[in-house]
Amino acid sequence: MRIERVDYDRTQHAGYARGRRLLPSSRRAWTRAFRSLAGDRRISRVADVGSGTGRFTPALAEEFGAATVGVEPSERMREVAHAQSAHPLVTYVPGSAADLPLDDGSADLALMFLVWHHVPDRPAAARELARVLAPGARLLIATTLADRLKDLLLYRYFPRTRDIDAEVFPTLADTEAVFRDAGFAPAGLVEVRHRSADSLAEYTERQRLRALSVYEHLTEAEYRDGLAAMAADAAAETDPRPVEADCDLLAFTRT
Repeated sequence: MRIERVDYDRTQHAGYARGRRLLPSSRRAWTRAFRSLAGDRRISRVADVGSGTGRFTPALAEEFGAATVGVEPSERMREVAHAQSAHPLVTYVPGSAADLPLDDGSADLALMFLVWHHVPDRPAAARELARVLAPGARLLIATTLADRLKDLLLYRYFPRTRDIDAEVFPTLADTEAVFRDAGFAPAGLVEVRHRSADSLAEYTERQRLRALSVYEHLTEAEYRDGLAAMAADAAAETDPRPVEADCDLLAFTRT
């Protein structure tokens, strides 16, 4: 299938911050994982590459006590970040993974959170990340991997999203190869338990905001029917259970 790139200036920006809001438990789980894979070097500057509406940028600044720059190509997403995710240690700037407005070797840690599959030229982006990271610095990539797809609740209600994810996301081997060629060495792979919502009802309300980029690839009928089935199950839920899934977090060392 042919998958078109998502234009975040046209869609997504309006409901993204609310639809993808981090629950406190998920923020703690991710920051613990970031810390565990960040390495032993002193971290004074962090790059959040593809920072979007700033969902993780202030958390990175607080966790590492470091100046953090959020690099985001979408003007509308940056507008939301400035308005809703401001922080004394954080700066949001325009840029992309293959064109980072950072000096050579100036970052001690970089994060790409569900960004890697959106990058059109991955080898160029890997080389650019190698340029801005200091030797020995770590790159963290939270991503779905085509050969490690999880049992997501989303797939139950929107079955074709699994096929789309398998097409859009790279495999682990492909990802490691791209970064190895750019001067990185694999430094770890962990699964992080991410809680999207405390109940199916809450999860359903989030999906009404269409804050997942995969929805841009569904037909209106697929989205409408899946949401209706989810809403029906949410209405019948008598014992609310959290919606959770394991997510992969990769670490690479700039050699």
